[in-house]
Amino acid sequence: MSRAPDVDYTATSVRPDWTSLPPALHNALTVALGTDIEHVAAPVTSGFTGGFAARAELADGRRVFIKAAPEGLHAYEAYQREAEVVPQLPPSVHAPRIITTAHTPGGSRWFAVVSEWVDGRMPGGPWTGADFGRVTAACERTAEVMRPSPLGGLDPFGSLVGDELRIPAEILAGERALPAGLQVWVPRVLPELVELVELAPEALAGDTAAHSDLRPDNLLIDDTGTCWTIDWNWLTLGPAWVDWVGLLPVAQYQGIDTFTAITRSPLTADVPKDHLDCFVAVIAAYMMKNADAPPPPGCTPALRDHQRLYAWTFLDWLAVRRKWPTVEV
Repeated sequence: MSRAPDVDYTATSVRPDWTSLPPALHNALTVALGTDIEHVAAPVTSGFTGGFAARAELADGRRVFIKAAPEGLHAYEAYQREAEVVPQLPPSVHAPRIITTAHTPGGSRWFAVVSEWVDGRMPGGPWTGADFGRVTAACERTAEVMRPSPLGGLDPFGSLVGDELRIPAEILAGERALPAGLQVWVPRVLPELVELVELAPEALAGDTAAHSDLRPDNLLIDDTGTCWTIDWNWLTLGPAWVDWVGLLPVAQYQGIDTFTAITRSPLTADVPKDHLDCFVAVIAAYMMKNADAPPPPGCTPALRDHQRLYAWTFLDWLAVRRKWPTVEV
């Protein structure tokens, strides 16, 4: 492969239909909402899990968004965590409001969370300058009100990626294979990649509550230009800039001048270069892990395409910043 894989983030999931969900969950949702569910749209096709997710129209005129999953899927716990987190976010953070939750007791346990419906579009398909500006402003505003963290009990960001910090060293030592489909020059830069990820304890320390999984499919821009952030189930404590910087390599790959942007944003203007590069190296390492393995239960094959795209673009971003030799030999 001579380029990163293409990933259409609007078509990465395969989700169950509303009619396939247990009648007991339908009934529990009707009770929790206090009104009948008159119509449920086709499930959304973004994301990587097999959890149910679709817009619904209620008898009282409301439009809501329902997500549901059975016990045993990652989404089951993720939806519960989101239902806990979102009500604790500051009002100035644009996140769809949680309306109610529902669950089925007994042997076949399901959990559902219902949020307000946001009629918006996903940015980054590809990135445009206007959308990049909107998302940047939203990230800057969110970071300001999430520092110090308004939520207690969060783990540090480093704990989320701790095991993956060893990946570059294991590849360099021959203990792990380099994932297929990456740039041919990657083996030559592994020593510096190892050095960069070793800075993680210092570089990734912070007291800001970070979304920690900010991707284009976790963002919505409505008709007014307001940027909304969804899927708040991976919150950690870290530097104020991690969510925004995590969007930069793919935006750069799609033509946005993110190298100038980091010198201008208050999030990164004064951050040591090696700290930013350490974070990007850590995410590249994270995406290398299991890139060649089958997706975990409940996830779609597009997850691995996403990992390879991110590993590729994050390494490309570092190559420019670190002046790595990338000419094929």
